[in-house]
Amino acid sequence: RVRCIAAGAIRLPVSAVFGTAAAAASRGMARMVSISSAFDGGNIQVECQTAEAVQLKIKPDPYTELEKKAHMQSFAFKATADSTSPEQKVMYEIINAKDVSFPDAWEGTTVCYSTDSETWQRVSSTSFDRASGVLRWEWTHAGAESSVFFAYFDLYPHERQLRLVARCAVMAAGAQAPAGLRVRSLGQTLEGRELDCISVGTGPLQAWAIHRQHPGESQASFFAEGLLDRLLGLRAAGVTDGLVQRALRLFTFHIVPNMNPDGSVRGYLRVNAGGANLNREWAPTADYAAPTAERSPEVLHTLAALHATGVDLFIDVHGDEALPFSFVAGAEGLGVWGPRHRALHGAFLAAYGRANPDMQARFGYDPEPALGGNPTICSNHVAQTFDALAVTLEMPFKDCASNPQAAPRGWDGRRCAMLGASFVDAAAYVAAQLRGVPEPQFGPGDEYVAPTEDKQAIAAFLAQGEGL
Repeated sequence: RVRCIAAGAIRLPVSAVFGTAAAAASRGMARMVSISSAFDGGNIQVECQTAEAVQLKIKPDPYTELEKKAHMQSFAFKATADSTSPEQKVMYEIINAKDVSFPDAWEGTTVCYSTDSETWQRVSSTSFDRASGVLRWEWTHAGAESSVFFAYFDLYPHERQLRLVARCAVMAAGAQAPAGLRVRSLGQTLEGRELDCISVGTGPLQAWAIHRQHPGESQASFFAEGLLDRLLGLRAAGVTDGLVQRALRLFTFHIVPNMNPDGSVRGYLRVNAGGANLNREWAPTADYAAPTAERSPEVLHTLAALHATGVDLFIDVHGDEALPFSFVAGAEGLGVWGPRHRALHGAFLAAYGRANPDMQARFGYDPEPALGGNPTICSNHVAQTFDALAVTLEMPFKDCASNPQAAPRGWDGRRCAMLGASFVDAAAYVAAQLRGVPEPQFGPGDEYVAPTEDKQAIAAFLAQGEGL
C-alpha cells in the first residue's frame, strides 16, 4: 500500500519539498499532481496523496429536509502535472464511493476525462472494488495529457448555457427570426440566476421541455442544446428541416435549459442552493409545503408559467446513474392513466426509438402501481394536473447498452444532444391525437410496452453484447 501524505499536512509549496521538476527527476522523485475542483461544477476533496496515488472523497450536497439525507455521487476535478516532466502514472481512488446515493451504479461505470473540458472520452481502466467500496482508475500524465479534467459525466458549465441563450436572443431580434421565437426569464433562483426559457412556434399545442432539475445530470443540458439547435437551426444559419417547420406550426415549444443553475455551478448531485430536491417539490405533502419561494422558487416560477400557457406535451429531462439505457417513465401510477394515456405513451416512445435507436422501451423504471404514483414528482404532477402526456426522460451515465460504442468513446454529451434533436420527431408523430381523441389509434409497433428494471433481465441482455 502506498503511504499517502494527508492533504491537511502539506504546509509548504511542493517546490519547497521536492525542489524543481528537474531536481526531483534527478533524485528519482516525481512531483505530486495538483488537484483542484475550484471551477463551475467542480466537486472533490483530497484526503491524501503521493506522487503515485491520490485518495479522494466526493463532497455531499446540503441536507434535504424532505428526504432526510445528504445526496452525493457527482464529482469533477482537474489534475495538473508539470508538462515538462517525464510521464507520470497516477492511481486515483475515490475512497467514499460506497457511501454515495446510488453505490450499485458504480458497476460498469467509466470515468469521463477531457484535456480541454470540451471533448470528453472514457477512462477504460476504471474499476469499482465492491469489497473496499473504492472507485479507482489510472492515468499517465504526459505531454498534452499532463493536465486533465476527470468527471462523472461530461461537464456543461453555466457559461456555455449563457452563450446558448444569447445566441437564441440574437436570433430572436433578427429579421429572419423563426415565428414565435421569444427569450425570457421565468424568474430567478435562490442565488439570483435567471431561469431562462426559449419559446418558438405558432402552433396551438403547448409543448414544454425542462432540463436538469438534478444539477449533477449534465446530460440534460446537452439534450436541451441539441433540441434548440434543431428547432432554430443554430448551426445552419437558421435553416431547419421540413419536419421542424411542420412541428412549429403544430406546437409552441417552451424550453427551459436548466432548472437548477445554482446546484449546477456548486457541483451538487440532486439539490438546489437551499438543499431542495426540485423533483420532489411539485406538490405539497401532509407535513411539507411545496413549492415555496423560500426553498424552491425554481419550481414555483416554472409551474406558474405552465399554468399560464397550458400543457399538451411535457418532458422532464434527467440522467440515471444505474441503468445503461435511455428511456422514459410515464404516468402509470396516476388517476389519469387509461386507454388514452397508454396509447399516447406507447406511440410517443415507439416514434422516438424509430427516429433515434438510442431511445428504447424495453428497459426502464418499473411502472408505479395503479393509483400509487408520487404526486410530488414533476412529470406526475404535470400529467395529473393538465391531463397531458408527460414523461420523465432519462439518459445513462454509463455507455448506452442499446447502442454501445467502442472505448474510449461511449455515451457522451454529443449523443445527448442528438437525442434532444430527435424529440421533435416523437412530438410531431403524436401531435394530431394529443387532444380530443379519447382512445388514440396509431400503427403497428406503437403499442405501450411496460418497462422493467429487473437486474437479471438486464444482465441477460448485456451478456448478449449486441444492443437492441
